[in-house]
Amino acid sequence: MISRIDLRGSQSDPRDALPRAAMDVADAAERVRPICEDVRHRGVEALIEYTERFDGVTLTGIRVPQEALDTALAELDPAVRAALEESARRARKVHSAQRRADHTTQVVPGGTVTERWIPVDRVGLYVPGGRAVYPSSVVMNVVPAQEAGVGSLAVASPPQKEFGGLPHPTVLAACALLGVDEVYAVGGAQAVAMFAYGAGECARADMVTGPGNIWVAAAKRLLKGVIGIDAEAGPTEIAVLADSGADPDHVAADLVSQAEHDVVAASVLVTPDEALADAVVERLRERAAATKHGDRVREALSGPQSGIVLVDDLEHGLAVVNAYAAEHLEIMTADAAAVAARVRNAGAIFVGAYSPVSLGDYAAGSNHVLPTGGCACHSGGLSVQTFLRGVHVVEYDRDALADVAHHVIALANAEDLPAHGEAVAARTGRA
Repeated sequence: MISRIDLRGSQSDPRDALPRAAMDVADAAERVRPICEDVRHRGVEALIEYTERFDGVTLTGIRVPQEALDTALAELDPAVRAALEESARRARKVHSAQRRADHTTQVVPGGTVTERWIPVDRVGLYVPGGRAVYPSSVVMNVVPAQEAGVGSLAVASPPQKEFGGLPHPTVLAACALLGVDEVYAVGGAQAVAMFAYGAGECARADMVTGPGNIWVAAAKRLLKGVIGIDAEAGPTEIAVLADSGADPDHVAADLVSQAEHDVVAASVLVTPDEALADAVVERLRERAAATKHGDRVREALSGPQSGIVLVDDLEHGLAVVNAYAAEHLEIMTADAAAVAARVRNAGAIFVGAYSPVSLGDYAAGSNHVLPTGGCACHSGGLSVQTFLRGVHVVEYDRDALADVAHHVIALANAEDLPAHGEAVAARTGRA
């Protein structure tokens, strides 16, 4: 069901041996290019045509009526509403603490630099709608944008044939619960293009955030520069670093929970304990046979992106998980907090037996929009900072400028840009 990779005794770079999902975003970007260009030039007409082609839904308009949002919230299962409210409350508590204050530094008497943190004006938030329903992604996108102070938010989510061409009602209810009333029944690359170029009622956005399939990732790559993006999200992934003290059923349950997302989802166990690995394999068989989406789980676990990696010891295991840079990393070892403190590369770290990834997916307060495909070695997850820009405000008086003028002029001349120095000299009389 799941491959085994033995790195014991290996001195080579583990990145060459670790399992990873294949994802040719460059090729996909070329395939979505004509779609994005068509949306740019034909707007809503193109969006309706692509929706019919890709989603099998015929729309007369792309915006979700307010009545549909209100109805979805009114008809939402009370238990689900309570869970979404608690998820949002916890996420807001964590994300509100991420706000940054403006700060002024007096560089010299009469000369200051202030760093102002300014939210982007308008954001398009993408909520996927493929094999699963993701109202939790509404929370994870909307809450940090609101806490950052973004003034204009719009959500796009694929239309569902079984719901009359609207996004899933639970997604709509989550939007209504969070006060988002601008929602579009558009999915895939065309949704990213809609936000980038504007179409009909949907004004152009400054940024697009949120997870999606390869076509969404490809459109983000293609249109980056026209629009800001958070990341190119690939297939979801979990890595578990575990020693002999870990409960094999807990490990298996978490690997299965991630495999449930998609047949290309990655589930990786890194351990120095071969007996644990054997026990986990047995539990994987049992859990895959018993869970609702067992076929999907088995395909994900048996794919090249999943595996059990045997290492020499925990020190070796740490090197391997840092090389893998997982979207989600669980630490199930003795003194798990100390081990977790030594992790450098992960989208989010889950410490100990009672902090499973599924807690972070819904109600830990953390954000579940995280870097995938090894990008956690250079990028972080979605946060308030995603929606903020640091702008330096420079204010010098005449004396402060005169005091540094000779340095500016010297550097300008060294770069053969004398007019730069002349712009200072014109104010200070320095030659």
